[in-house]
Amino acid sequence: MKVHNFNAGPSILPNEVLYKASKALIDFEGSGMSILEIGHRTPLFQAVLDEARNLVKELMQLDDDFEVLYLHGGATTQFMQVPLNFLENDGTASYIDTGVWSNKAIKEAKQYGFVDVAASSKDSQYNHIPKQFNISPKSSYLHITTNNTIYGTQWQKIPDVDVPLIADMSSDILSRPMDFNKFTLIYAGAQKNMGAAGTTLVAVRKSALGKVTRKIPTILDYRNHIENGSMLNTPPVFAIYISMLTLRWLKEQGGAAAMEVENEKKANLLYNEIDQNPLFRGTTVKEDRSRMNISFIMDKPELEEEFLKFCKKEDIVGIKGHRIVGGFRASLYNALPYESVEVLVEAMKYFSLKKA
Repeated sequence: MKVHNFNAGPSILPNEVLYKASKALIDFEGSGMSILEIGHRTPLFQAVLDEARNLVKELMQLDDDFEVLYLHGGATTQFMQVPLNFLENDGTASYIDTGVWSNKAIKEAKQYGFVDVAASSKDSQYNHIPKQFNISPKSSYLHITTNNTIYGTQWQKIPDVDVPLIADMSSDILSRPMDFNKFTLIYAGAQKNMGAAGTTLVAVRKSALGKVTRKIPTILDYRNHIENGSMLNTPPVFAIYISMLTLRWLKEQGGAAAMEVENEKKANLLYNEIDQNPLFRGTTVKEDRSRMNISFIMDKPELEEEFLKFCKKEDIVGIKGHRIVGGFRASLYNALPYESVEVLVEAMKYFSLKKA
C-alpha cells in the first residue's frame, strides 16, 4: 500500500534508500553479514562513515576548518553540549527564542552560564521570526533554530552577526543552499532530511574549540570525538549507513539547490490552497512561512477529526498538528514527492466542497 507520509519525524525516506537498506539488512556488501552485525572498526563500516562525512562536507561546501561528526543523543543532547564547549561559567550566550526547541536549548544553556534572550516571538504564539535584536559583542555565541517544526516558521535570511553563530538545523538541513561557512557549529538530528532516527550530525569549526576553562566530561567534549573520528564510543552504525545512503541520493538529485526548487513547488502548492480554501487558514505570517513544516487550522475546529479520518481513508498520514498547537501540520521534507502534496490538496478541496 502506498501512503502519503507527512510525518514530522521520523519521516519519509527515498524509496531507493529503503530498497538498498533492506538488502544490507540481510547481506552487507557481500560480507555474508547484516549491516546490523558488522564491527564498527572494520574497513566495511569505516568506508560508510568516511563517505557520509565527506558527502556532508561536499554538499555543504564546508571549508577545511570544519570537522563532521556523527554522534548519539539527538539535538536534545546538543542543547547542553554546545554551552558546555562554548560558554564559560561567568560568560554570556545569546539565543533567539522562536519556539519549543529553541526554548529547550535556552533552558539547558542557563545551567552553564548567563543566557541573553536577544529576541522572542513567544508573545505572538511563535507565529513569526523576530527581525529586531542586538547581540552583545561579548557574547560567546548566538544560537538560532533555523526552522520550527511545531509552529511552521523558518529563517529566510540567516542573520549577520559579529559573534560565533550556532544553529540547530534539525528540520531543514540541506533543504536549501546557504553559506554554511558563516556558522561556527551546526547540529541536526538526522531523522527529517538526512536519514533515520538514531544519529545526530555536528559540523564544528576546530579552531573554535578549547576556549572554555571548565572541565568537560570526556564523552561531551567535541575535541575527543574529532580525535577519535566519531568513534569515541560505538557509533550508531545502521543510522549512519541510512544517512550515507540519503546523502548519496541527495547528491544524485542535484544537492541542496535542486531540493530548494522542489521544496518551493511543494510548499507553494499547499500554501496556495490554504490561502484560498474557505475552510482552512495558516497560522504564521507569510514572510516567515516554513517550506518544511506547514501548520494550518480550521475555522470550524469541530470538523478537524472528521477531516483527519477522511485523510486516513485517502492514505494521507501524519498531518495531525503537534499536541501543543493542534490543527494540522504537513511536513514537506526532501524525500516527499510532489504528487503527495497534490493528493493532500485535492483532499482539502473535496472536503471543503462537501462541507460548504
